[in-house]
Amino acid sequence: MAHISQTETIIEAGRTEKQYWKDLWKYRELFYFLAWRDILVRYKQTVIGIAWALIRPLLTMIVFTIVFGNLAKLPSSAPYPILVFAAMLPWQFFSNALTECSNSLIVNANLVSKVYFPRLIVPTSAVIVSFVDFMLSGTILLALMAWYNFVPSWRILILPIFILIAFAASMGVGLWLAALNVKYRDFRYIVPFIAQFGLYISPVGFSSNIVPEKWRLLYSVNPMVGVIDGFRWAILGGEAQLYLPGFILSMALVIFLFFSGIWYFRKTERSFADVI
Repeated sequence: MAHISQTETIIEAGRTEKQYWKDLWKYRELFYFLAWRDILVRYKQTVIGIAWALIRPLLTMIVFTIVFGNLAKLPSSAPYPILVFAAMLPWQFFSNALTECSNSLIVNANLVSKVYFPRLIVPTSAVIVSFVDFMLSGTILLALMAWYNFVPSWRILILPIFILIAFAASMGVGLWLAALNVKYRDFRYIVPFIAQFGLYISPVGFSSNIVPEKWRLLYSVNPMVGVIDGFRWAILGGEAQLYLPGFILSMALVIFLFFSGIWYFRKTERSFADVI
């Protein structure tokens, strides 16, 4: 009688989970591809290319300057356009990242539903695309400084720290929205409202100093308050002061949103291919 050999295959439970963070590095080329593809689509297939990244914040700054310039109660010794644009930069980055992240998994539904890779790559690449817009918009701020002969203080050296904080805030909220949008498509209507409404409740066109002292800490529950105040503090030097309790609260919320966003995204990630 012929001997029939059997091969036993053992599937180790949780192996994918253990290897997940290593897989992020393993699939880094996919991350580069997604980010580069989205950058090309955004700029190459438009009539005026990268100018779109400059026109929107520039027009918004002009509107704020014309309409709110005399009501904003910002430091008078610094040009109002610089004061507004120092806040507009992190806000536009945050707003764009929310929009891109929330739609990222839906846009890449074919890839998500057919091929294994760490899904975290998709919304992260979307934030990188928004960061490219942020860097391009930064040239407007440099141009405004040159136009008004405004020289920043040594605090400008700390600006990269606040950029990282803005990145963490964008990633945290973006991961929540990306995961929720897969299951609840209503969020594609909610995100534009959040971006539009948030512009007016965040201290972009005005200073957070106009908020009464008894409400300052509550106002700082909006994590972008601390981010925007941090940008102004770094860029304007002595022209802007940080409300330390509110800043600490905003930073605590940013950290919470970042890690809870990763947790929720990882928790729901396994169902994306089935639901999407």
